[in-house]
Amino acid sequence: MTQTRKQLGEARRWVVKIGSALLTNEGRGLDLAALTGWAEQIARLRSTGREVVVVSSGAVAEGMSRLGWTARPHALYELQAAAAVGQMGLVQAYESIFQRHGLRAAQVLLTHEDLSDRRRYLNARSTLRTLTGLGVIPVVNENDTVATDEIRFGDNDTLAALVGNLTEARILVILTDQQGLYDRDPRAHANAALISEGRATDPDLLKLAAPTFGHLGRGGMATKLQAAARAARSGTYTLIASGREPRVLERIAAGEPLGTLLCPDREPIAARKQWIAGQLVSKGELVLDSGAARVVRESGRSLLPVGVTHVKGSFSRGDVVTCLDPDGRPVARGLVNYSADESRRIMRHKADEIEGILGYVDEPELIHRDNLVLL
Repeated sequence: MTQTRKQLGEARRWVVKIGSALLTNEGRGLDLAALTGWAEQIARLRSTGREVVVVSSGAVAEGMSRLGWTARPHALYELQAAAAVGQMGLVQAYESIFQRHGLRAAQVLLTHEDLSDRRRYLNARSTLRTLTGLGVIPVVNENDTVATDEIRFGDNDTLAALVGNLTEARILVILTDQQGLYDRDPRAHANAALISEGRATDPDLLKLAAPTFGHLGRGGMATKLQAAARAARSGTYTLIASGREPRVLERIAAGEPLGTLLCPDREPIAARKQWIAGQLVSKGELVLDSGAARVVRESGRSLLPVGVTHVKGSFSRGDVVTCLDPDGRPVARGLVNYSADESRRIMRHKADEIEGILGYVDEPELIHRDNLVLL
């Protein structure tokens, strides 16, 4: 039992994400026996003073089961219909099972649009914190019935990471149908070894996890590693473990070395920058020269117009844009101070030339360092 595992087990605030394959017994309808077991464990965590937020997949899969569909549909309207049907069963199950332990559950449905708006983001954070403070178990899911392709989180691993940022949870537990991350594909290599611990932002780990998409869910091990990197921005540790392990949450709480633990390797960033980093949709791109890319990447300094060589997309002041180096690799993301047209006019010019070009000057920086997050 490592000291880190023991300390994490004792953490006050947890986010627990449960995947579709686990919740629906590989698509055969809600696995009420398994759900009952996780609820019992969460109730025990609550009884020790821990706060738990559940991020639950399963609405689409449960809807498919109720509708008699054997394959996940591709059409958005069919997915939304399945989610609407399945959400009824999912909420009923959570509510009835937690009631057996004297606990209240609350349904929280989110879209990326909710978290991209700063005011709604803060409202969501306040709601989740209030619910956990009242001893309620929030059950969070993507609002699949209204989300469009443009505003989807894409998978509930990403949503779970953003909920970890929102609540400033100490630990994010992603329960899946695998034991954790292996050094090679265990389905093809009998000698594959489980990776017990690693850095959340280690690019070598991501290479081990090619994206996979099952017939029920949208994610895979790659999305879980990406989620761990997102969660790490608020100092959250991510533990990927098998939800089929007996008493898995209680054993994690006891510090048992289950699954793969991914540790943050940087200091947590400020709450406002966490919100910027969580933006999944960029309205445009700024291509930087090599000098500007180096200064932003290594020193975290503000981006000045003189360092921009090309402006892509259509955006307004205050929108989120992505900064690219000359080779097209993402360097940073931030809130831009000028529109796309204005940015094109002032790029390659010094800050003291802005007023002469535009007729006014708002900010000397294209993106201020306080609104800039490294990627």
